[in-house]
Amino acid sequence: MRIALLGYGKMGRLVETIAAREGWEVNPILDIEDNVAGSGITRTSMQGVDVAIDFSQPEAVMPNIEAAARAGVNLVVGTTGWLKEIARVERMVLESGIGLVYGANFSVGMNLYFEIISKAAQIVGKIPQYDPYLLEEHHKAKKDAPSGTALKILELMRPYLNNPNPSVACVRAGSIPGTHVVGFDSEADTIILEHRARNRQGFAEGAIMAARWVQGKRGFYDFRHVFSEILSI
Repeated sequence: MRIALLGYGKMGRLVETIAAREGWEVNPILDIEDNVAGSGITRTSMQGVDVAIDFSQPEAVMPNIEAAARAGVNLVVGTTGWLKEIARVERMVLESGIGLVYGANFSVGMNLYFEIISKAAQIVGKIPQYDPYLLEEHHKAKKDAPSGTALKILELMRPYLNNPNPSVACVRAGSIPGTHVVGFDSEADTIILEHRARNRQGFAEGAIMAARWVQGKRGFYDFRHVFSEILSI
């Protein structure tokens, strides 16, 4: 398998390492200066590429998707902060005939956490004395707050909550890879469910899993559903 990398920061380098471990070819690698407004993504540069993996910047995602659609190359988009454009992206993907997997979080552990949170909200939401809340922490360079992951957690919880707008607290400090805490508080006690990332490896592993899955496919897919299908959850 051959992949292209869009963005070559910490995540891009991790994806490269794991892809090499799988025996995949990584070429081309397009960092910011090589791909201004998606200019590096062309039919010529993507010739022979099975899937491109995007871990760039929120402002680069739309130009990258538009260019990938024109070039006819499938995409895994691990960058967040662009979901307000999701309807336009889905239409573009379906019209162009490419395959695209996006996700609020590609961490394998976080996607297990999504399943746990969804089930917990279904159960606890039936008991009105429990008040839900969400705390998320990330490194100081992360731009979106709440994070895409936090927004996904809220989306999963809301259908089952008496209060559809729980309190959300965001922390941006130091080098925190990512921590998410969902709590259900009552006068009698507190239930806490926490996911704490130790490093970024889980995100890269998930992106590789998604790239393998979307190779040769057409359509617009949320990684949570791809993940559930792969593991038959």
